[in-house]
Amino acid sequence: MTIQLLAIMLSFSIFVFVLELVRREKLTFKYAFSWLFFAALGLFCSIFKEFLFAASRWCGFELPSNFIFFVLLCTFVFLSLLLTVFLCQQNSRNDRMAQSLGLLELEIKKIKERLGGR
Repeated sequence: MTIQLLAIMLSFSIFVFVLELVRREKLTFKYAFSWLFFAALGLFCSIFKEFLFAASRWCGFELPSNFIFFVLLCTFVFLSLLLTVFLCQQNSRNDRMAQSLGLLELEIKKIKERLGGR
């Protein structure tokens, strides 16, 4: 089995796996979009390896493998940043929900006191 075939199979497997997670509602499309994009990019570069060689030369890398490692590092940094942003948004939503819940509990307590005081 050649490296190119292995790369194609791996990229395609990741693409299909992410689609399956979206289908089963284990992953929302909002989070899956970046994974699908990079899996498709990996599939494209695996099939059209001339594009990968041209891109690595254009960026100044002598070996395409160094370019691949650099792109993977940038991809992981980007995905980590993206997931951190989503996590911060979720924390903000949780804080607002906890505050709303506290206000609702206070309202219920006041209503019970008024009804119990009669």
